Amino acid sequence: MEKRTSVEEEKRRCSWAVDRLLQDYHDNEYGRLKTDDAALFEKLCLESFQAGLSWRTVLAKREAFREAFSGFDIEQCAALEDAYLETLMNDERIIRNRRKIFAVRENAKATLRVIEEFGSFFKYIYSFKKPEALLRSLKSYGYVFVGPTMTEAFMQSVGILEAHEPGCFLYTSPLEG
Repeated sequence: MEKRTSVEEEKRRCSWAVDRLLQDYHDNEYGRLKTDDAALFEKLCLESFQAGLSWRTVLAKREAFREAFSGFDIEQCAALEDAYLETLMNDERIIRNRRKIFAVRENAKATLRVIEEFGSFFKYIYSFKKPEALLRSLKSYGYVFVGPTMTEAFMQSVGILEAHEPGCFLYTSPLEG
């Protein structure tokens, strides 16, 4: 029996894109410019939830996160009450880490401060080229549950830093720009 492979299967991807969920994210989102403040805020929050876990786990729960956090609407997340955040600790559809859940509200408040000063989260985020500088600035605005690895991963995921591995069909070498 002849085995047929689709064009999708023949694409060389980054080594972590090992199943359909990860491949779809890799091919359609990862490393791409995001200009929408809510989309950037969602990515920042999801990267925080990923700490210590696999990205696949986070992606599999993404829709539940969107439901739990009002589509990552920044103003709504900033206004979340303690009682509501506590109920999320019982929501088996999401990652139930209290510090990560409460970080969404604190980071939404910080994002509102950034937007007030810079006009948009997009303008702020894309003004940085180095993870260390972005991390220092995030902390100065009061962001919590952010660290060096998470900040670098975030910058890769939104296209500030090269995200793709050499050999990946989406890789752009520094010389190609």
